[in-house]
Amino acid sequence: MKVVDYFKQKRGDLSLHAFELKDLLSPSLREHWLDFVNRANKTQLGSLVMNDQSASNDDVVEQPSKTKIEKTVVENIALKAAVQTPAPIQMKPEAEALYKELTDTLGEVIHTGEWMTVDQGRINQFADVTEDHQWIHTNPERAAEESPFKTTIAHGFLTLSLLSVLTDSVDPENQKFPTAKMTVNLGFNQIRFPYPVKSENRIRATTKIQSVKPVKRGLEIVQELTVQIEGVRRPGCVAESVIQLHF
Repeated sequence: MKVVDYFKQKRGDLSLHAFELKDLLSPSLREHWLDFVNRANKTQLGSLVMNDQSASNDDVVEQPSKTKIEKTVVENIALKAAVQTPAPIQMKPEAEALYKELTDTLGEVIHTGEWMTVDQGRINQFADVTEDHQWIHTNPERAAEESPFKTTIAHGFLTLSLLSVLTDSVDPENQKFPTAKMTVNLGFNQIRFPYPVKSENRIRATTKIQSVKPVKRGLEIVQELTVQIEGVRRPGCVAESVIQLHF
């Protein structure tokens, strides 16, 4: 009996009981079974069975030559390399100058902001905006008695939101990157609040550049922003910020 004839017979037997077999399978197994059948039908043997073509054990299947295989491999590698290799980015003179400047200062503090007092009024205003009125933030009397810090503390997100002003990112007269036309905030890779900022604490922020790379419209910068608390060894916030500068 020819190979294809054997599979035709088995396929015919299965087709008579196809619905019965599928009904006995669980949904997940049924999905795998259908996937298996579809894959089998796409093979050379499956195509022969579906198309009623004759084939036997003596049939010779044409094998691609070594030269043809090597040519196909080389073509695929070349195509993949062409797709994955982006065109070189042409930087504007301002972007190129800042790129060189920042690359030379990787890991160093390039900016230290001015001190700012975080008073109870600012904490209460933030609580009103965010509707977070937990007593540890807004009730000085209860905090003095029950809090381990003996006073109210700023919301962690308040400390985080102050990074824009603490790093001179919003003052048009005193910008950290004055040659850029626009700064786009892409978010944060990591944020930590090692120590709480207490009411009436003074804080400031330092900036370290971790990486800088050219992008289509300018530069993409990863920077470490650290919020220092006056008189406290541990920082109030350490955040890994990602921004883009457009020129």
